[in-house]
Amino acid sequence: MKRPEQIYDSSGFVMLADYVPHSVQEIRYHSTYNFIGDRINGYEEPCAFLTLDAARALKEASNELYVMGYMLKIFDAYRPARAVRHFVLWGIEDQDIRMKQYFYPELEKQELFKRGYIAKESTHSRGSTVDLTLLEMATGREVDMGSPFDFFGEISHPDYTGITDEQYQNRMTLRRVMLRCGFLPIDCEWWHFTLSDEPYPDTYFDFPVAASSLRR
Repeated sequence: MKRPEQIYDSSGFVMLADYVPHSVQEIRYHSTYNFIGDRINGYEEPCAFLTLDAARALKEASNELYVMGYMLKIFDAYRPARAVRHFVLWGIEDQDIRMKQYFYPELEKQELFKRGYIAKESTHSRGSTVDLTLLEMATGREVDMGSPFDFFGEISHPDYTGITDEQYQNRMTLRRVMLRCGFLPIDCEWWHFTLSDEPYPDTYFDFPVAASSLRR
């Protein structure tokens, strides 16, 4: 059982934009363009937080990719526990499937939990997980990874081979750099990485995503 004062303590977190300048943010859960179709509980501002350790490691990855001609595009980082509860309640109680054609066309919504695309307790809530892709600096466009962020299906598995060689190599470029900088991937989402030596492996935080959460 986590102590309540730990769950809401943001003292170990930083604003990601302050640590990773060569990046852009498109915080999908602050918008309605996500697999639910509504702004998600706890996302009060379109910004990204990470633990200090994770932010420093991501800066290292960003610097390496920048030299290669890429910038990072961040879709999500720290995710409040209340946001995860929003996901779970949507999966259990809500009959709304208006975003199915865009994010999970081949699956029923209940399968998203069984197949590991959505977790009842998310590593994001521990503060050292990030969802991201690459931008090509020469064009300003997202690198083609073969499937979009939060597309739930086998095509989004990092080792899926039914995509072009270029798309697969783009995934591997991101993966190799993130691994070198201390992050671990998962087997069903090419965009998802967690710091291997995360500082809060057993704590699920629930302060909102808003700049005021980090003011001390």
